[in-house]
Amino acid sequence: MKSLSFLDKLKQEGKLELVEPSEPMAESYEKKSRDCLSAAKLVFNGELYENAIGEAYYSMFNAIQSLFFKCGIKCENHSATAILLKKLFKTDKIFLTFSKAKEERIDKQYYTIQMQERPVTKESAQEMISKAETFILEVNSYKRNLKLKDLSEIRKNFENV
Repeated sequence: MKSLSFLDKLKQEGKLELVEPSEPMAESYEKKSRDCLSAAKLVFNGELYENAIGEAYYSMFNAIQSLFFKCGIKCENHSATAILLKKLFKTDKIFLTFSKAKEERIDKQYYTIQMQERPVTKESAQEMISKAETFILEVNSYKRNLKLKDLSEIRKNFENV
């Protein structure tokens, strides 16, 4: 029996699927994105730099979820989110920024400072927040510029990933 690919397994588990495009869901995730960015700034001001990086990352992740729901894609996996960005949306800059932020979040969330590849600093947390602010603007601009034909093509291409 042929083994299923990572994305196929997620599809079988219901963690990755086409759904009806939903502007209300897209707006909800956009708000969630803004809330996470606000939280990142609050915890940064409280000198909780690892947590600031995590919240900044989640602000980016939720911005992408907003984009996905506008297109009618439900994705409950962070790695699959990165894969779909690369394969469906043809936005290298957004993909690369998200992928690096994901690595940074994992490094800070799962490892102590002594084990981190790049130990957290006030400056690295501030940089992540700044990147998240720019990222959210870029994703929202991309999302708002999508045409119906773009949505149709993205949905069609989803079937082939």
